[in-house]
Amino acid sequence: MALTNENNVIKKLLLFGSLYLLLAGGAIAYFLVTGKLTNDAKILDPVRIAEGKVIYQDHCASCHGINLKGQPNWETRNADGTYPAPPQNEDGHTWQHSDRQIFRYIEEGGADFYPPPIKSNMPGYKDTLTSKQIWALISYIKSRWPEEIRQKQIAANFAGGFGHH
Repeated sequence: MALTNENNVIKKLLLFGSLYLLLAGGAIAYFLVTGKLTNDAKILDPVRIAEGKVIYQDHCASCHGINLKGQPNWETRNADGTYPAPPQNEDGHTWQHSDRQIFRYIEEGGADFYPPPIKSNMPGYKDTLTSKQIWALISYIKSRWPEEIRQKQIAANFAGGFGHH
């Protein structure tokens, strides 16, 4: 009889534990898909966008272009193994990455993202910009994307943007 009661308790614990994990997983998925677990909730904050625009002009426009259009032939490798700066608008591939990947790329620079022999000229800004400034920069870039692209980028946030491409 005692063994039967223990089995019932174990079954109930497993059932409730599984139910809890299912509900918690669903809640986390909802928050990821809606952008509530990312800084995307502030994407259209005009103050943040204005700050990001100034940061972009000061640190990014010289390579990525004033209108986020990047350098010509940005998909063609240079003789030294680097690539020209890609567009940051919808014509590039930045939107295919999660917010965290974009943040890390800006913070650490391009060297962490490309396996040899590919090299990146993208410098890291961790010693130049604060985390808040990097998020403002990301907000500015994302604010320039069409709504359709911003919605597609939510999928990268949900999946975590595994890998580089």
